[in-house]
Amino acid sequence: KPMKNRKISITKFDFARLKELLAVANDFDRTRSDLKALAAELDSGHLVDSKDVAPTVITMNSRFKIRDLETKEDEEYTLVFPADADFEAGRISVLSPVGTALLGYSEGETVEWAVPAGKRRMKIEKILYQPEAAGDFHL
Repeated sequence: KPMKNRKISITKFDFARLKELLAVANDFDRTRSDLKALAAELDSGHLVDSKDVAPTVITMNSRFKIRDLETKEDEEYTLVFPADADFEAGRISVLSPVGTALLGYSEGETVEWAVPAGKRRMKIEKILYQPEAAGDFHL
């Protein structure tokens, strides 16, 4: 579960699609904590127009480099909808604990979330691609 003390920025377009995803997912399984965590993120988020979101914010379909603060290893990922998820290819689902934790955070920020062994801490090093900054508002 992400540990946040500030509001995330989320585009209205992503918000609408994620709310729809949650509605469908909840029809199948209301007990999943990942769905509850994402719903809480969305409900407390700061909504912005796609053209107004800062280019340093992780939005849906953004590609970014993060550093594991324990291992000091850098990794690249793209935040995607569940149907497009492929961890081996670096595409992580927004419904995964790390995906939910990263959504709406910005370059330079540190993100923490609980895992069975304790906490993971990652620093967002760089946004490599953000659809909105590239003018790809349909992604």
